[in-house]
Amino acid sequence: MPGPVQSIERAAAILRLLARGSGRLGVGEIATSLGLAKGTTHGILRTLQGVGFVEQDKASGKYQLGATLLHLGTSYLDINELRSRAINWADALASRSGEAVMIGTLLDGKVLIVHHVFRPDDSLQALVVGALQPLHATALGKVLLAYDTQAAAALRESVPEQLTRRTLVTPTALNREIARIREQGWAAEAEESTLGHASIAAPIRGYGGLVVGAISVAGAVDRLFPSGGHPEPTLVEFVQNAAQMISRDLGAGRW
Repeated sequence: MPGPVQSIERAAAILRLLARGSGRLGVGEIATSLGLAKGTTHGILRTLQGVGFVEQDKASGKYQLGATLLHLGTSYLDINELRSRAINWADALASRSGEAVMIGTLLDGKVLIVHHVFRPDDSLQALVVGALQPLHATALGKVLLAYDTQAAAALRESVPEQLTRRTLVTPTALNREIARIREQGWAAEAEESTLGHASIAAPIRGYGGLVVGAISVAGAVDRLFPSGGHPEPTLVEFVQNAAQMISRDLGAGRW
C-alpha cells in the first residue's frame, strides 16, 4: 500500500493552523509553528491560494482561510443539518399528503436531492437521493431560483433546456414566475419537467431567514392539479406548514 503524501499532510496542517487561529498568519509564523522551511511553506500556501483554500491580505501579506474552503465546510454542515432536521417533518408530510416528498438544495446550478420519502403506497418507486434536477423546471428548483439572485442571473445568461412543451425557458417567463413565487411564498409545476408529473414546493430557511433548501411533494399531475390550472390548495398548505416547521427547527424564527 502506498504511504501518505507528505505535501498533502503539510497542506492539511497549514489549514488546521489557520482555522485554529483568531487572525491572519504570515509565512514565517506558519513555518515556525509547523517546523517547515519558509520556502516549502510559501510554495504550499501559493498552491492553496490558487485553489481558493487560503487568501492573502494585500496590506500585511498574511494568510487566512479562503472563501472556497469556508463554503465547502458550510455546505457540508448545511446539507447534513438540513437532512437531520427535516426527516421527521418529511415523513409526516408524506403521510398527510399521500405523495412522495423531496428535500433539495442548490448545487452547481442544479437541485441536489438530499432526502426522499417514498409515496406511502405499494407502488414501485426509485430512490433519487443524490440526483441532480433542473432549477427551471421543478418546483424545488424554482423556489431556490426565487431566493438566490446569483443562480437566477446565471440561468438567464444560459439557454435552459426545453424538457416538455410546458417548460419555462424564456427570460420573460422565468422572471414572471420568480416574482410570483416570491410574492406567494411557494412554487408549483405541472408537466414542466416530466409528462404526467407535477410538484409543489416551499422554501426552507435557516438563521436570519436565509433560504437553505426547499421541500416538495411530487406525484401524478391529476392528483396535484385536480382542477387542471391550479394546484390542490390543501397540498400547498401542507407543504408550507412542513417548510415552516423545518425552518423553525433550523433557527429561522419569524421572517
